[in-house]
Amino acid sequence: MIAPTASDPAIRAELERAKAANEAKTRYLAAVSHEIRSPLNVIYGYAQLLERDPGISGAEAGTIIRRSAEHVTNLVEGLLEISRIESGVMTIRAEPIDIRALLQQVVAMFRMQAAAKGLALTLEIDARLPDRVKADDKRLRQILINLVSNAIKYTDAGSVAVHVGYRSQVADITVRDTGIGIAAEDLDRVFAPFDRGSSSEAQRQPGIGLGLAITRVLASVLGGDIAVTSTPGAGSAFRFRVMLPAVDRAVRGANPGGAITGYHGARRTVLAIDDDPAQRAILHSLLVPLGFRVETAANGPDGLALAARIAPNIVLLDIQMPGMTGWQVASRLRADHGGALRIVLVSADAHDLGAPREGRDSHDAFMTKPVELDALVTLIGSQLDLRWEQADTPAPAPASADDAMPRDALPPEAGALLEQARAQAGIGHVRGVERALDALATSVPEAAGLVAILRRHLQALDLRSLVQTIDDAA
Repeated sequence: MIAPTASDPAIRAELERAKAANEAKTRYLAAVSHEIRSPLNVIYGYAQLLERDPGISGAEAGTIIRRSAEHVTNLVEGLLEISRIESGVMTIRAEPIDIRALLQQVVAMFRMQAAAKGLALTLEIDARLPDRVKADDKRLRQILINLVSNAIKYTDAGSVAVHVGYRSQVADITVRDTGIGIAAEDLDRVFAPFDRGSSSEAQRQPGIGLGLAITRVLASVLGGDIAVTSTPGAGSAFRFRVMLPAVDRAVRGANPGGAITGYHGARRTVLAIDDDPAQRAILHSLLVPLGFRVETAANGPDGLALAARIAPNIVLLDIQMPGMTGWQVASRLRADHGGALRIVLVSADAHDLGAPREGRDSHDAFMTKPVELDALVTLIGSQLDLRWEQADTPAPAPASADDAMPRDALPPEAGALLEQARAQAGIGHVRGVERALDALATSVPEAAGLVAILRRHLQALDLRSLVQTIDDAA
């Protein structure tokens, strides 16, 4: 028998597929490295500035560092999502959510980015859509963010429209754009990991090529489906359909908006068990001002002894601790205190939830680190059935004409200052960008509208959109 050679069509096809997969992975690793290094550079730089210059505003630096950390966290979450999908470890938590608020929040997130490109971003919601539905807030939000973000990324002129229909408990969400479109042969490829199809224009866009791959899997996991229709050069429409059962009554413990200042009823006791003193300090600083009694323990045995003395209402329990693990402590707490005690496991390892461990059925909820503090407070409220006291939150100011991309030509002297701001943004030097924008505002008053948009990008630490806006203006 003659062995197959590289000249055989089947072998050549396999080699081509392997080569394409390797090239995709190389692009992916390069993109991941860039995506991580940019915000880390900002965090590292500001940490050094804080050490050297006591005059720097701690609040300003803290905001910038936090936003950079959020960017890294979101990237890591995307990578973990792929890992969870591949390993089959993905947990869906369907809870009552304010669906209209979620839709409005997602669209509001991208209004500035759309305005910077001169795009109209609209949201149209069917009157039949209920205020509250049962859904996995995190997964649904992730799908919507991916779809709206992609629509804006691949649209240079025109509009992005989000339309939400609702009938027979099924939401029909369409995100339509007037962007570059997708060739017919690429309609399936764009949902593959690390693949953006054959369009050279799509290949030039920033990102790592995971958004639509994750979106399709999440849609399937939620029991829905996603489809795309597109015309190259005219735009695309991504249609996501999923069952969202209506919830008739409001759920206590949810946070409808506004800063939480406390809660009604008797004082509740929180026990935090974590071997990291910084984590314990954060929880103490967060919860005590809201009226909670907070007790802490550095390990499992101390936590069990403390729980026996104070009879907490809820325990926030780290999993990875020396000696007794969080799973073992949870099992003992459940045996000693019964179902009335609420137990929330907190771990930096997202795979911990799916691992078969002793005490896995002993907890009531699970959160991954880094913990988003507002989400933690909301979770505590839902677990303890709390009714929050909240400060009034002023309504956001309506978008003005200044949010549109300035179209008038700028004088030549603006070019050098814009290039300076672009160069500083390229190396993550936020203060350098700030100085360049100050100089531009002073030297070229006609650029006031552009400077306002660039300052918003800088405040949000969205340096990519800032650079794109400068390029568009040029």
